[in-house]
Amino acid sequence: MNTLFKILILVLLVTMIYNLVLAMRQMIKKPDGEQKMSKFIGRRVMLSALIILLILIGMATGVITPNPRPF
Repeated sequence: MNTLFKILILVLLVTMIYNLVLAMRQMIKKPDGEQKMSKFIGRRVMLSALIILLILIGMATGVITPNPRPF
């Protein structure tokens, strides 16, 4: 369960980075009217919120544990 949870978070992170790259490509290209950059940025923000929510749920249920304090 722990590994599956971490793989899910990793896949969401990679998807978030992919949407960021798509938004950057859209910003560099001339506006053709295909897709708007805000669509990709909105997806990235949604995925970021989902990742934070999953991490909080995982910590609350004990699936993942944070690092101990360094001191």
